[in-house]
This record gives sequence, C-alpha cells and structure tokens, in this order.
Amino acid sequence: MVAVIMAGGSGTRFWPLSRASSPKQFLHIIEGKPLLRVTYERMQPLFSDERILVVVGADHEAQTRRILADTGVQVLVEPFGRNTAPCVGLAARYAAWIGVHEPLVILPADHYIADAAAFRRAIETAGALCAEGGIGTLGIVPTRPETGYGYIEAAMDKPIQDGVYAVARFVEKPASSVAAAYFQSGRHFWNAGVFLATPQTLLQEFAEHMPRFAERLQILDTVFGTPSFTDLLASIYRSVENISFDYAIMEKTRQRVFVVPVSCGWSDVGSWGSLYEMRRGDEGDGDGNIVRGDAFTKQCRECFVVSEGDRFVAVLGLERALVVDTADALLVASLDSTQEVRAVVEHLKGHGREKLL
Repeated sequence: MVAVIMAGGSGTRFWPLSRASSPKQFLHIIEGKPLLRVTYERMQPLFSDERILVVVGADHEAQTRRILADTGVQVLVEPFGRNTAPCVGLAARYAAWIGVHEPLVILPADHYIADAAAFRRAIETAGALCAEGGIGTLGIVPTRPETGYGYIEAAMDKPIQDGVYAVARFVEKPASSVAAAYFQSGRHFWNAGVFLATPQTLLQEFAEHMPRFAERLQILDTVFGTPSFTDLLASIYRSVENISFDYAIMEKTRQRVFVVPVSCGWSDVGSWGSLYEMRRGDEGDGDGNIVRGDAFTKQCRECFVVSEGDRFVAVLGLERALVVDTADALLVASLDSTQEVRAVVEHLKGHGREKLL
C-alpha cells in the first residue's frame, strides 16, 4: 500500500493560532509536534518513507518540507486548494504514473488517533479487501451522539467478512434526535474521511463522475517531474470544481464500497472545544483547567488558557472559558461556543483585516 496524506487544508477554527500561513495541520497542539508530523509518525510502522506521499498546497510546501526534512517521503504540490476531490485525483494520477497498483490509503493530515495500532490494523484489513477492486473506508465507532460529523450506515445484514460490512449509504451531519438514534443503532459510524482504493479504481471513478478533470489529469503523465508540471497543473486546477471526494465520488460510485468499523480514540480536532475535551484527561489540573504558556488561573473550572504572545495572562473566577492570546489577537469565548470562531474569521474578512488571517 501507499499512504496519501492530504495536508492542503486551510482551516480557521483554531484562530487566532491558525492563520493562512499556518493552518491546523502545522500547529503544535498535540504531543508538542505539528499534526502533520504526528500523522506521518502514526503511519510509519506500516509504510516506509518511499511509500508515503504528502499532498500540500504551494503556500505551505516549504513548511511541509521543513517538518519532514529528516524523512524520505514524497511531496506532491497543489498550486492552490480545490477541496479533497481534486487532491485525491491528482494523487491517484501520480501514483499510477510511478507504477503503483496496490491500494492507496487516503487520510487527512490533521486528525488525532489515540490508539494508533488499532487504526493501522483496520487499514490493513481494508487494504487487503480492496486490492482487487472496490473502495474501502473506515467507520469510527461513535462514543456519543454527534451532530458535527457525517455518518456511514453499514448494511449489517451484508457482511463481507467478520467485522466488515457493505456500505448502505453515507449520511450528512444529522439533527440531534437523529444523531441519538444513530448512536443507539449499532450500524452507524462516524465518517473519518479515510478511504482506500487502487489508483486504477480511483481513476475509473473520476473518469465517470468528473470526466473533464480526469481527461486533463491524464495529460500530466507527460510532464510529471518536468518544469512544465507546475503551470499545467495550475491551469487544470483553475477550471476544476471545488468539491469534496465524498460528494464527487463516494455518494455517486457504483463500485463495491465497504466499511471497516474501528474504535481507536479518533478525533477530527475540529475546534478548541474538541481539543480541550480530548486533552483534559492528560493536561488538566484538579479543576479541569488546561494552561499552556505563561499564564495563571485561580478559582477557575474547566478553562483552557493558551498564552502564545509576549504577555502574561491571568484568568480568575471563570468556568468553561477559552482564552487564546497571541502577539496580535486575543480570543475569549465559552468552551461551548468554539464552533463560532469561524464567525470571527468572516468578520475579519468582511472588514479587510487580512493581516489577522
């Protein structure tokens, strides 16, 4: 197998730490390392460096190469972001060009896995099944009703082998009552955005569902590894739809699609609130407070305080508060409202405050 790590995202939910120049996958928010590096190290036991391909945007190529400078991974550069479908299509085209016939394992660079061994075992199971065709995905066994994730519904009456099932459908983020029913059903799993298929299978899917893009990608075979590659790829990306792999391919495919359920302590690390909940057991004090940097709390409960600027930060008498201080911006919020950070980003965009983005 070959691992394809998608590192081209430009997420803003960790503002003011995450900026256009340093999105979430480059932040040192877990284990004291960039999430990209954590993802690479998670895959190492299964893949030699030559079997790891990192796809990243041109704006972050230098940063990526610095983080992985001591490795031998391959880096494939997108001219700019166009969501995950173009990213997967480009990776599949490149993999086919270098002669890969075994499955690609496509995964995001910015997720957290507590039980990496369980995650790798699920990948091995799925990889063996899709080597001859079809598309595999991992389904995270839910630990709570969750309205912020998409779901995979398994056809439990159609087991492919012990613990592996055909996919009945992919489900959008549900309402709370529906999420509660999914949690109880035993057949709904969180969609972690991890997919497995051979390059040939993926290219067939793009030819069927994004034919113009697939045709233009094929031309890249003549310029991979040459100075002409960058300009041609930029031309292709300017005309391709900004669309996710789930929408473009997975919801339309007629391939055999199966899901491998796995419990591995997965999180998409989607907000300051989810990061707090994930880390409070390891970093929290006796009152559930997490303090990073030059900061102090007193009479606080379940607060997350991050000091990344040059100032000392003191937080007194608050509950479930988030305080993130950087050199040029300060965020104060309830930990229960951290999904609204995107509203701050939209406000800054609307008022021409690009320097803060």
